[in-house]
Amino acid sequence: MSLPEPLRRRLDTFSRTVFTDSHRPGPQYLADRAGIEIISSLPLQMSLYFNVYFFPFWWLSTVVMLHLKYPVLSDYYKFILVTIMILVSLIEVIRLYLGYLGNLQEKVPELAGFWLLSLFLQLPVILFLLFNEGLKIQLLERAVHIIFALFLSFQVIAAFVTLKRMVNKLAAHFHLNEFDWLEEHPARVKKREEFPWLVGAPVLAEESHTEGLRS
Repeated sequence: MSLPEPLRRRLDTFSRTVFTDSHRPGPQYLADRAGIEIISSLPLQMSLYFNVYFFPFWWLSTVVMLHLKYPVLSDYYKFILVTIMILVSLIEVIRLYLGYLGNLQEKVPELAGFWLLSLFLQLPVILFLLFNEGLKIQLLERAVHIIFALFLSFQVIAAFVTLKRMVNKLAAHFHLNEFDWLEEHPARVKKREEFPWLVGAPVLAEESHTEGLRS
């Protein structure tokens, strides 16, 4: 199971735009970067592993506290908390799946999706649950929300660093292939530099010949 192809392309474009280094590296640097190197982050993977076991405990604690304080909450806070619990549960399953897939298999779009979900959805929601006193936060809730927020904060930073390394490695492979092509076809490169107007001339001639036959 993987992300839909249009979404993968958008996330891949986003990752290349945000996480690629702006400087143009040289051939030797590219050769060093494009070698066999494991980019997956061990700290991020350990964090995801413990997060998988912590989330059921967080969910159970939050549901129990919500059940106990539900009668004293205002109507709109009741609706907000129930909605948040449903959304957080669904998003967390998707988020952890993308994190595992993106980190272990070094897939940039999946890891970028994990990073976006962590930074722009889960972390703001958990901070809302942690600091909004209108929710009548209990001690157990505050403790589990703090731990969850620490998990998310660490994963956002670790995923950012890992994404930057993955994207730069892919860029190094791409530029290294360009250098290899230039070394294998020096005559074509020289011809293009000396006679730039000849580039595409065979195609134009063939098109003119085709038009003549049609007429």
